[in-house]
Amino acid sequence: MKHLRSLREFIDALDEIGEVQRIGKEVDWKLEMGAVARRSYELRAPAPLFTNIKGIEKGFRVLAAPGGLSARRGLTYSRIALALGLPADARGADVITALADARTREPIPPKVLETGPCKQNIMLGDDIDLLKFPTPLIHDGDGGRYIQTYGMNIAKTPDGTWTNWSINRMMLLNRNRLSCLIPPPQHLGIIKAQWEERGEPMPIAVALGVEPGLPYVGGMPLAQGEDESHYMGAYFGEPLEMVRAETVDLLVPATAEIIIEGHVSHTDTAEEGPMGEYPGYIDRSSSSPKPVLHVTAVTYRDDAILPVAVAGAPVEEDHTGWGMPHAAEMTHVLRQADVPVAACWGVLESANHWWVVSLNPDWHERTGLSSKDMAQRVGEVVFGAGKLAFGVPKLLLLEDDIDIADPRQVIWAFASRAHPEHGEVHFSNESQNILPIYLDANERLSYHATKVVHNCLIADRFSAEDRPTASDFAHSWSKDLQRHVMDNWHAYGYPKETV
Repeated sequence: MKHLRSLREFIDALDEIGEVQRIGKEVDWKLEMGAVARRSYELRAPAPLFTNIKGIEKGFRVLAAPGGLSARRGLTYSRIALALGLPADARGADVITALADARTREPIPPKVLETGPCKQNIMLGDDIDLLKFPTPLIHDGDGGRYIQTYGMNIAKTPDGTWTNWSINRMMLLNRNRLSCLIPPPQHLGIIKAQWEERGEPMPIAVALGVEPGLPYVGGMPLAQGEDESHYMGAYFGEPLEMVRAETVDLLVPATAEIIIEGHVSHTDTAEEGPMGEYPGYIDRSSSSPKPVLHVTAVTYRDDAILPVAVAGAPVEEDHTGWGMPHAAEMTHVLRQADVPVAACWGVLESANHWWVVSLNPDWHERTGLSSKDMAQRVGEVVFGAGKLAFGVPKLLLLEDDIDIADPRQVIWAFASRAHPEHGEVHFSNESQNILPIYLDANERLSYHATKVVHNCLIADRFSAEDRPTASDFAHSWSKDLQRHVMDNWHAYGYPKETV
């Protein structure tokens, strides 16, 4: 496993496999960068690295789509895989397994250095000017420019016992103020409430352009009280390198491109939003007053690179950087509950609205449960799993006889196996984030909604010898004949890249 310790090492690794597109033509931070990035997602083209931005000091750069998918055969998940130390040709299942397996390892705390590249430039007091960075206006209709779309928000409880790393969007207000989306049920919101109870603004550090594995940990719903940086150490088998912030009592990544330090007010608010978000829409009625972060220091590297995720229709970083780690945590949680889970997956093309739990084919023999009882059990475990449940509204439960990372197979299995009358198990009044557009006003206000498990299991409906098998290439011909056909595909006249 190769631990890439900086965004720059990550870009070099992407360069080696042709997954970065350097753009030297001048582009405008106002909408143009966002449009180019959006187009790159939809084509699954290389990640754009903008090096010449209108009105911005030379040297500053923007990397967009750092966690997008690739159109190149065998490299679909290459950006995510390299970020997490895996080979570029790793499958989605390899990513999920690597993250889930690390959940049972002993956490490794960070190593604290005297200084690091993130300290090359320091702005304090009247010198603070966030407007010098190439912050984009991403979508036509956004309420402002979003500087924080793919960085880490670092905060700890007043008693110092828990440090949380998360990704929540932040909108630029002026040279030293940001408006922050901090939902109360999320861990950052829980920590903010503790500081409010104490009567003090919440100290925070926003680390932008961190080493590439960290955003995936920020998107992973670890349990309350667990430190994501310690888990990342366990994942790589070595500590992350940190330095102390300038004006707040927090550790920050030594190689980060930009660190914004400050305090989140409990009384000062400013209008934030709307913003094109992960469900794939801009909800133009979603603007509202949000807490303001008052900046007390900014440190940054020479020629700093700002990473940008262009949220919206799938597939983008909200879906890969949130969906895949959530699937890993779901796998871990179900394993801990002794559910015979084979694998879990967030259907990226569903914009994180569909999640798949596949069970070992012998689940019925092993447990003696009916499919309805198993669906109830899986729903209770997943929807009762705290932060994990917050972003998981719809589960598809099926046997592990298809590739659950292939949306075509998931659609087929869902359509052909879920019974129209008794194929659903509903769970009322469950914890839910407020961004899906199907929620009503009461659900958004309460952060609770109904969730569902779609029961696509069939093992208990047929005897073992009579269970239907898929009539596809993988199941209806012998392995020897499959290999023969694959080996001769070009000889049949088909292009090699279609094998």
